[in-house]
Amino acid sequence: MKFWILSALILLSGCGYQPSSYYAKRVVGESVSTEVVVRMEDPQNTVIIKDAVDTAVITKFRTSLVPKNSAQTHLKISIGGVSFRPLRYDTNGYVITYRAAVSMRISRTTDGKISSYSTRGMYDFEIEPNAIISDQARFEAIRQGAQKAIDAFVAQVAAQGADSNLTQAEAPDAYSK
Repeated sequence: MKFWILSALILLSGCGYQPSSYYAKRVVGESVSTEVVVRMEDPQNTVIIKDAVDTAVITKFRTSLVPKNSAQTHLKISIGGVSFRPLRYDTNGYVITYRAAVSMRISRTTDGKISSYSTRGMYDFEIEPNAIISDQARFEAIRQGAQKAIDAFVAQVAAQGADSNLTQAEAPDAYSK
């Protein structure tokens, strides 16, 4: 077993493999600030999504979360919408599985250049037959959907960082230290 693990590590390190956070960090730099535009129709969702975004900045980009005036990159997130759709019914016709969909528009400002992204995350969850969605289940579904939308955004940014045509000004190499 140790042989196979060692072989896999040698193979991955020998082929130039880098995690997506490496490429994403090339695009966003060492420090990021976030701003979530509050939707007056549903301010509670904004707080949930802000927490999910801040967590993702730290864990997915592996960067520091800093105030806007000292950040290399600023992310401005607007919530496009949150929806719940029934997916599955039981034999009596009651909904037992819902899909939460969270759509976001993200504006990334790095070195004065603005890039815009649209992303969407979905999360399926079950409820008891003939029950309504509790606030706790709703908030958790929104949080998970937002996390998946952010994961899709990270993948888009990592793909930009992996693009060999990026200049040093467009993607400062965070690992050159």
